[in-house]
Amino acid sequence: MKQQKVQIGLLQVGIIILTIATALIHFSLVFPSGLFILNGLGYLVLLAALYLPLAQLAEYRGVVRWILMGYTALTIILWIIMGSRISIAYINKIIEVVLIILLWMKNRAKTSPS
Repeated sequence: MKQQKVQIGLLQVGIIILTIATALIHFSLVFPSGLFILNGLGYLVLLAALYLPLAQLAEYRGVVRWILMGYTALTIILWIIMGSRISIAYINKIIEVVLIILLWMKNRAKTSPS
C-alpha cells in the first residue's frame, strides 16, 4: 500500500483533538443505547479517512471533510430532537460546533489536501 504524506498544522491538530474528544464522550455514554458507541466509531472512522497517510484516500479528503461536517451537524440535530440534557451533552455540543467551524475553515483554506 502506497503511503502519502499528510501535513498536520494547528488547524488539523484542532480537528483531530476535537474529533477524538467527541468520540470519547460518545463512548462514555453507552447507556441507554449502543448507538453512542456507533456514533463514536463513526467519528473515528471519518477521522482516519481524513488523516491516514494513504494515497488511495488523498483525492477524497475534501469530500470526507464535508461528510464529517454533515455527520457532526446531524449528531447535533438529533441531540436537539431527542437528546438528554445533561452537562456533558452541552459540553459535547460546544466541541461539535467548534469542530464544524474548524472543518469549514480547513475547507476554505484549501492550503493542503489533508
